[in-house]
Amino acid sequence: MKYRINETRQFIPIKFAILTVSDTRSKKDDKSGDTLEKLMQNDGHKIVKRQIIHDDRELIAKTLLEWSSDEKIEAIITTGGTGLTGRDVSVEAHRDIYDKEIDAFSTIFTQVSVEKIGTSAVQSRACAGIKNGTFLFALPGSPSACKDGWTEILSKQFDYRHMPCNFVELLPRLLENERRK
Repeated sequence: MKYRINETRQFIPIKFAILTVSDTRSKKDDKSGDTLEKLMQNDGHKIVKRQIIHDDRELIAKTLLEWSSDEKIEAIITTGGTGLTGRDVSVEAHRDIYDKEIDAFSTIFTQVSVEKIGTSAVQSRACAGIKNGTFLFALPGSPSACKDGWTEILSKQFDYRHMPCNFVELLPRLLENERRK
């Protein structure tokens, strides 16, 4: 079954943060962050925070923890640091803090990548999870990978009208066990 848009539902904008992980990029040449910001805003979402930090596992994890505790942020997308080199530690930093991992995101991202870049997709490690009721996604640092991750997967899951289900309808329920305590 293919997805569909339920036109009777009203679009709900989500508040995103974008974290670029790089030892070399600055605001002037952060093409991946720019790509994500433009695509997300074009889809009607809000960018409430954006920053560039170095490839440092502890710093990435600390930033994700801080941001996931900020009630103004509903989802965080990092770009960069998902490769196989010694400096690529975004995936490890993400997994250090997840309450739950969204395993299928990695699988679907790989499927999308194979269609675009063939077997070179094996070198990319995208991941996703939840922390403090906030969605977290780690995408590769290339603008084309960010575009693919957003347009092929995340734009649909962050559209409340997307059927049969989407991340937006889950947001209010991510912390339901904690509210019961």
